[in-house]
Amino acid sequence: MIELKKVNKIFDNGFQALTDIDIEFANGKINVLIGPSGCGKTTTMKLLNRLVDYTDGEVIFNGEEIKNIDPIQLRRQMGFVIQNVGLFPHMTIYNNVATVPKLLKWDKEKIRKRVIELLNMVNLDPDIYMNRYPHELSGGQQQRIGVIRALAAEPSTILMDEPFSALDPIRREQLKDELVRLQTEINKTIVFVTHDMDEALKIADHIIIMKDGEIVQQGSPDDLISNPANEFVKEFIGEDRLMTNLALSRLELKDFILSTIPTIEHNVSMSTAINQLTTLEMSEIIVTKEDSEYAGILSLYKAINNQNESVKSIIEEPNLVINEKESIEKILNKLNNTQQIVPIIDENKKVIGMLDTNKLFLVLQKMTEDKHGDQ
Repeated sequence: MIELKKVNKIFDNGFQALTDIDIEFANGKINVLIGPSGCGKTTTMKLLNRLVDYTDGEVIFNGEEIKNIDPIQLRRQMGFVIQNVGLFPHMTIYNNVATVPKLLKWDKEKIRKRVIELLNMVNLDPDIYMNRYPHELSGGQQQRIGVIRALAAEPSTILMDEPFSALDPIRREQLKDELVRLQTEINKTIVFVTHDMDEALKIADHIIIMKDGEIVQQGSPDDLISNPANEFVKEFIGEDRLMTNLALSRLELKDFILSTIPTIEHNVSMSTAINQLTTLEMSEIIVTKEDSEYAGILSLYKAINNQNESVKSIIEEPNLVINEKESIEKILNKLNNTQQIVPIIDENKKVIGMLDTNKLFLVLQKMTEDKHGDQ
């Protein structure tokens, strides 16, 4: 756990950058610090790994005041991802990712397994990328390496300082999706600095809005949009976003569930699965365990190319599986353009249907047309 209690920061020239900052960063969640330039968000983040020291107050990390922790040891417990990536240009990707584990004197085989695991986690083939150098990668690939390098030594906390702002809009959207997906696997406490409200609303579990070195409001994206604290928050979030999300909040997931859907059990033969997919003219199908418990997704392409394998050995977990209690706003923030089937499960992980994305997007299109007068 990371907690800031009544933290102030006054620089040597007398400028007070932070005033009475109280934050408890949610464990295992994405915490976003956001605000206009000069509001103190980056200073707040840099307090956490002592790149900046605070004037008074308390900063508690895992139950201990950070001023009592050696800065080098503290930083080795926190991953750090910055805007310009900061990869070492003279090192291979393998050695970049392995930097901190080597400093911690991990044995070679453990380091190698960890690097391979992390590259696979962000869909970069280790055989292709381990021995390449940073200049041989695209900007988006370099940023992925920056993220997994921060994860290499298995820290509990990751600090991210506007990590995607230097990328083009397409790569930026892809990496936001990647971060949200990755967080479902790693469950790290992430402190993420941005000035982009759309980015914050898409990725955050907890948002802290700052202005002039003070916290103006903090809470979940839904909290902030439903109950903005003052005119500054309303203006910073944006009238269009508030109106859109107000309209979305009136939509209910139950109206967009296809409950009568084909599924197959994970213990059927591969030939049976292929026959069912081809008969239904489906490229993907939801796979269940006993009692309709969700197991994953089977693709026809993968089934055809692995006919000697069992169904349960090749099913995949899609980026997005929806709990029946999730809001439409949260679902839209997670949706990506490539996922065809979005399973919906209950609290016992039983499949109750799939998202009717066509109906949802038709409703959204109608909302947009009404808002803009069909222009």
